[in-house]
Amino acid sequence: MSLHKLIPSVGLISIVFFTSVGADIYRFRDENGVWHFTNIPSDPRYRLYIKTDGIKGNQYIEKYDAIIHRAAEQFGVEVHLIKAIIKAESSFDPNAISESGAQGLMQLMPTTAEDMRVNNPFDPEENIFGGTRYLSILLRRFEEDKRLAVAAYNIGAEIVAKHKSVPPIPKTRRFVERVMKYYTQFKKEGESRSELRVSPIGISGAVETTER
Repeated sequence: MSLHKLIPSVGLISIVFFTSVGADIYRFRDENGVWHFTNIPSDPRYRLYIKTDGIKGNQYIEKYDAIIHRAAEQFGVEVHLIKAIIKAESSFDPNAISESGAQGLMQLMPTTAEDMRVNNPFDPEENIFGGTRYLSILLRRFEEDKRLAVAAYNIGAEIVAKHKSVPPIPKTRRFVERVMKYYTQFKKEGESRSELRVSPIGISGAVETTER
């Protein structure tokens, strides 16, 4: 990520350029007249600035589904929770970079990526495995409490442990609610697909007979 500051006659504009292609761009102007741009709106002041066409979320889910399932099995984390984190963090954009420097599908900070042995955070498989491994550590620490683990994923385990609940930090609370909303949606979709794969026998009492 490169940060460029331009000083035109109307004031100061701060622009963050992303390597991502096909990501919507959001912006807001702060009290100092500085414009902020991002493809991951982490502040409620952000408003859609540029709408771009790219691979849709469902296509990304299908593309990374096998990787997500392997990571889920290896680290004992629910598939739906992993998908919810990815959706909330990057909307399934493998090249996403946040203003704070978090990278890739599961928005790993460089130190976290290093701790989780992720060499290339923009590689979908490395990022998903690293992020899922980190999430599994947080789930174990907070006794499988999803909300606390998700809060810790966003703001840090020590802060969550100090409060013994989701911290009263607006950004973190919004993140937790967003993740849990996506988690519920993905879980329902998964259950619906499972039901559709079941082939009932003898629908409407139909019975196959053989004439003699």
